[in-house]
Amino acid sequence: MSDREIIMPPSMQVLAERAGYAPAVVVGNTVYCAGQVGRSPDLQVITDPRAQFMACWENLRLVLQAAGCSFEDVVEMTTYHVDMKEHMDVFREVKDALFPRGHCAWTCVGVSELARPGLLVEVKCIAVRRLA
Repeated sequence: MSDREIIMPPSMQVLAERAGYAPAVVVGNTVYCAGQVGRSPDLQVITDPRAQFMACWENLRLVLQAAGCSFEDVVEMTTYHVDMKEHMDVFREVKDALFPRGHCAWTCVGVSELARPGLLVEVKCIAVRRLA
């Protein structure tokens, strides 16, 4: 018996198979979400920053939902930003509209690039499932 549960939202099956990763892994009541980015369901990078950030949060929401969680269950988050100075104001606006403000530990990291050209942010997190 495995102590891990692999979380695979149906819309991410092709990407996960191609990239060789699990969108999330659950151990006990803890959900470890892989970094999510702003791509369309057909795996295209969204070029408009605001739309890309909204898609990123939606992809993270899908992973959490598949694991039986919501944004309110997130306890720790790390965001990786390309050109943070240029896009942080818009990122914060989108984040604050979709994600509970001041609800978890959050670390922002500036990076030179992400997995695909044009990606501006990647969000990974840890959530804890609520006991029934």
